[in-house]
Amino acid sequence: MPVYVWKGRTMAGESQAGEVTFERQEEAMDFLRKKRIMVTSMKEKSKGFKLPLPAGGVSTKDMAIFTRQFATMISAGLPLVQCLDILASQTPKPAFAKTIADVTREVEAGSTLADALGKHRKTFDDLFRNMIAAGEAGGILDDILMRLAQYIEKADALKRKIQGAMIYPAVVLTVAMGATAFMLIFIIPTFAKMFTDFGGELPLPTKIVLEMSNILRGYWWVAVIGIVATVIGIQKWYTTDVGQKRIDQFLLKMPVLGDVLLKGSVARFTRTLGTLISSGVPILSGLEITAKTSGNRVISDAILQARAAIREGETVGAPLKASNVFPPMVVQMISVGEQTGALDEMLTKIAVFYEAEVDQAVDNLTSIIEPVMIVVMGGIVGGMVVAMYLPMFKLISVVSGE
Repeated sequence: MPVYVWKGRTMAGESQAGEVTFERQEEAMDFLRKKRIMVTSMKEKSKGFKLPLPAGGVSTKDMAIFTRQFATMISAGLPLVQCLDILASQTPKPAFAKTIADVTREVEAGSTLADALGKHRKTFDDLFRNMIAAGEAGGILDDILMRLAQYIEKADALKRKIQGAMIYPAVVLTVAMGATAFMLIFIIPTFAKMFTDFGGELPLPTKIVLEMSNILRGYWWVAVIGIVATVIGIQKWYTTDVGQKRIDQFLLKMPVLGDVLLKGSVARFTRTLGTLISSGVPILSGLEITAKTSGNRVISDAILQARAAIREGETVGAPLKASNVFPPMVVQMISVGEQTGALDEMLTKIAVFYEAEVDQAVDNLTSIIEPVMIVVMGGIVGGMVVAMYLPMFKLISVVSGE
């Protein structure tokens, strides 16, 4: 019987981890859920060396297309099993097609669609399954599927914008470092021989640049190993509870980029929770699902703390305000939504506003980074050029003096 290694948090937000033995992963998940533990990760314990197999994962784009086509066919009145058959036959990815075929067989055997999807948790997340269950219970499966498709498309667009905002400075910085390394390794040494033959006392800036060139040429492998070790170390640390929280806190506090990430997390939180509540999912379940999909540990902890407070009878707005994570406008609008009984509509309005704010923040980030990097690159390259030409000026003055 397989052993599953899990990590999770209690309803109070306390981190826990352990191992459980069950026949299927779904049984292990149900067991921990009954113990009031929200599982954040679970995988089967390794039994030794295994050759890596193709993942065959389902992208967000694949899921959006699948959901929208499913909604269209259900709205047109096609039977559920026939819809699934069609989707399985036209899905280009074999692994996804097999998953849909398995779901079809479960439904034909008498399972509800939500239960059938629950046996494929790696493909269909908690949000997807809970919304499908709410749609089946309320007899509005076509409407729920359309909402899901819209949600997935908007979430994917938001994710791409945030990734673009983070990739752009990384690419520019990499190019800057590459250009600097190229000059130090290949350009500067050509001047070194000339300066050696010159024999005079070199200016301090020239000595510094030559020393940097010698160090990089002689110990470039140390720099490569250091960069790789740093990246791997950060990745390993991020898998720990403390590391994840510290890194996510640091990212949110970064100038300009932190603003993009915070607004993106708020947009994702409000969009997800608004979609769940409007689909009939209870608010406590909605907050639990939203915490898993927040994308930032600081936001996730704030949501879980709010969930624990709501279970004790508090409103949604009060614990969110106490967390000091969410902007005051968000808290105020959520409080108004609670008081007027239109929380789902208010959450959707907040999501629309902050998605537009993410667009503006990404544009601001781009407009700031471009001139800054131009100045930095110009300073680095210009500084090295001046350092290399200083001895030449001195040589010219000596020759002309003679």
